[in-house]
Amino acid sequence: MIFTPTPLSGSYLIHPSPRNDERGWFARVYDHKLFAEVGHNAEWVQMNHSLTRHAGTVRGMHFQYPPHAEIKLVRCIAGHVFDVIIDLRAGSPTLGEWFGAELSADNQAMMYVPQGFAHGFQTLAPDCEVTYSVSQYYAPEHESGIRYNDPLINIEWPLPVTDTSAKDGLHSYLDDETFIGIII
Repeated sequence: MIFTPTPLSGSYLIHPSPRNDERGWFARVYDHKLFAEVGHNAEWVQMNHSLTRHAGTVRGMHFQYPPHAEIKLVRCIAGHVFDVIIDLRAGSPTLGEWFGAELSADNQAMMYVPQGFAHGFQTLAPDCEVTYSVSQYYAPEHESGIRYNDPLINIEWPLPVTDTSAKDGLHSYLDDETFIGIII
């Protein structure tokens, strides 16, 4: 496995190192020792799987407040998506900055999302499936999000946004009073 740091400290793009033969390939997608080398010591307590039917759809930008702030390991297993993280860590030199990368079934890349980050993605093809390993159980009373089109963050989505959930469309903007003093 190859861990490539992103410009946002503590986050990584991870590429498995598949072994190929006449049957196909085999690859590790998690290795406790290798993750510990980059500072990950949390347990994965929940694994989620989503299917998004239409290209251009945005899911995000989601996070949970402490004490349920979570680490995520995100992987696209069908189709391809533009995966985005936003640094929300108070005092971080990259607070409010975003990073995005394409994850696909073909490139097998994964995004490691530390605590204190919002996460979301845009589908670049129909019928995209994404899996998420998370370090905290879903806690609806601690969930929140930032608008995918927040002008302060200015995410450059590869496609026009064609769909989002009603709930995601109601997320606050980063400069909204709800975020003042409560950034993770």
